[in-house]
Amino acid sequence: MMQTRTRFLSFEEYLSYDDGTENLYELFNGELIEVPPESGLNIEIANFLFSLFLPMVGHRRLRGHGLELEVRGEPKNRYPDLTIIQDEHIQLLKQRNTIRLNMVPPLLVVEVVSPGELQRDRDYIAKRSQYQDMGIPEYWIVDPQAKTVTVLELLDAAYTTVETVQGNNLIRSPQFPELRVTSTQIFN
Repeated sequence: MMQTRTRFLSFEEYLSYDDGTENLYELFNGELIEVPPESGLNIEIANFLFSLFLPMVGHRRLRGHGLELEVRGEPKNRYPDLTIIQDEHIQLLKQRNTIRLNMVPPLLVVEVVSPGELQRDRDYIAKRSQYQDMGIPEYWIVDPQAKTVTVLELLDAAYTTVETVQGNNLIRSPQFPELRVTSTQIFN
């Protein structure tokens, strides 16, 4: 039986940890917290968006829930539901699927909000602040409960809401203006 470490003094120390499983962990105050599996609905939405972006950016620049982002604050890492990385990330991520703070940020991060007030605050407040700090140019908050898609764009080091879309209105992506999708299509 493998003994697990419960305390890490640095992110580098955490990165060298391997418990022999495929589990995903958030590093919170030096301790590992296992990330629970995503809901089926969240996976369906992320997969639908993956299929839309695939012809635009190709499979090598798309990452699902397994991509880890190092962030400032607590926890020290996040696992977005969908991320579009830059070309220079492709080679850097071959050994470990982690974007570090010293790397250029990804182009787009999408979070699908899970049910519950804690999860809602995490996606709308905590992750927004952490992704803004990383310099990610575009952040989407896809909210199945409200049936809205909020598109945020980084302007002058702060996120500005481009729009919050419901129904059959087209979503406007600053990074990917060729994208043609409505929130109705995403939630159906």
